[in-house]
Amino acid sequence: MLLRKILPGIFALAALGWASGCYFDKSLILETEETREISFSQDMVPIFNESCNVSSCHSAGGIEPDLTAEKAYNNLINGNYIDLNAPENSELYLWMTGKRSSPMPLSGSDQKLNAVVLAWIKQGARNN
Repeated sequence: MLLRKILPGIFALAALGWASGCYFDKSLILETEETREISFSQDMVPIFNESCNVSSCHSAGGIEPDLTAEKAYNNLINGNYIDLNAPENSELYLWMTGKRSSPMPLSGSDQKLNAVVLAWIKQGARNN
């Protein structure tokens, strides 16, 4: 009889303890890391062609920087969009991850593409 009276209380306390022990931080983003060598022409330019310079966003006459294949490298390097000393603080990476404003591309941040971009910067942002 006593067990029937206290058992619901025990379950309630257990459930409360379990629920309060759960913590969800919606700002937590699990970043992937790219470890292979990244090529500007083979890896970066296709990202720009598929995600950035479409619909005249970052193409000639569009929003700076112009990320068309023939101009992307010089515009990124000379426009101070790349920080070789602190790759995670590179303007290009900050915009792509949404840490500067709305993530680029406008369709949303893509962890795999962001990992490629960050790896390229960490590897020296070479024009290869």
